[in-house]
Amino acid sequence: MDDSKVATLGWGRFILQFITVTLVFLAASAPAVIIFGMTSPGLLGSVAGSMAAALLVCWFWLRRDGALAEAWDMGKPAIGWGRTLAVGALGAGLIIAWFQLGTLLTRQLGLGAPEVAAVLDFVTESPASLLLWIVVVAWFTAGLGEELLYRGFLMDRLNRLPGLAGKMWLVIFIQAVLFGISHGYQSLAGVLITGVVGFGLGYLRAHSGGNLWACVIAHAMVDTLMMGTAYAGKMGLLPVAG
Repeated sequence: MDDSKVATLGWGRFILQFITVTLVFLAASAPAVIIFGMTSPGLLGSVAGSMAAALLVCWFWLRRDGALAEAWDMGKPAIGWGRTLAVGALGAGLIIAWFQLGTLLTRQLGLGAPEVAAVLDFVTESPASLLLWIVVVAWFTAGLGEELLYRGFLMDRLNRLPGLAGKMWLVIFIQAVLFGISHGYQSLAGVLITGVVGFGLGYLRAHSGGNLWACVIAHAMVDTLMMGTAYAGKMGLLPVAG
């Protein structure tokens, strides 16, 4: 990312933007759960609806500030599509390896493993449920949505603030902390592990010159593989250790 020509953003305006995005995200997560309850359709509607609403507010603020194209750089990657796909796949592999190592570390610290079983129960209900969760959550909400929200909107906003502008490592760290906190439903172990993932994805965005495609591909691949593996395990398609 080129930090030399970044327009500044006041702290007051940033706080307003952060609060409005957060409130809209939380408000939009409720209707589907109220209507369908804590079911697979209810959670799918909740996560997709909240992300879509939050991104709409992000779009509004970025457009008003003239920063839309820079924050949400989804154009053709400078390194080409083939290399971007390869970088995304490598990133996905590193993230999955970190999940395994990170879980071992959190267990050694007495924090247990990230609590994702309840979500995976919905994912593995049926082949149709698996497909819906991959499309709606792995690719739209997480792969595309979270990258536009955290590595796109949030990193762009932080990088324009007085005291943070041009300090990319600090920007990456702050967005990673917020990304980890947003996964609090996975327990403290999940917060720590996903926080490190957020740091890695933030670095990938910066290393890609601001283009988000490698981040989107890596993130979506990870969630797709995890969901697919959980379903295969439930169906007895994976070898059992020991």
